[in-house]
Amino acid sequence: MARSGSMKKMNVACVVLMMIMIMSNIAPQAHAIGCSDVLSYLRPCISYLTGGGAGAVPTNCCDGVSSLNNAAKTTSDRQDACVCLKSLAGNFPPKSVAAAAAIPGKCHVNVPYKIDPKTDCTKVV
Repeated sequence: MARSGSMKKMNVACVVLMMIMIMSNIAPQAHAIGCSDVLSYLRPCISYLTGGGAGAVPTNCCDGVSSLNNAAKTTSDRQDACVCLKSLAGNFPPKSVAAAAAIPGKCHVNVPYKIDPKTDCTKVV
């Protein structure tokens, strides 16, 4: 049973790393916040998410969430960050999506959208 859990964590980690590489290559360059920026800020959260959100959110993950939120000053930046996060969330298993959605609240950061594959990023202001 432990091997199955370990394989799931490895699969999630592989998906996250592949998405980082893909999104870094296709990140839009016209806006101040691109997918590569979003992923850079949130890279410290990967271990927390691959663990399914068990335990406390790492401090450096909260720092990254806060920094991303502070960097996304315009509606366009927030929408771009939302699109990146939505895309990533679509590749996570449900437990990791729920863990990702809970990170801003656990870090006491007011993010103006839910991290979820169903989020309508065009409505983010």
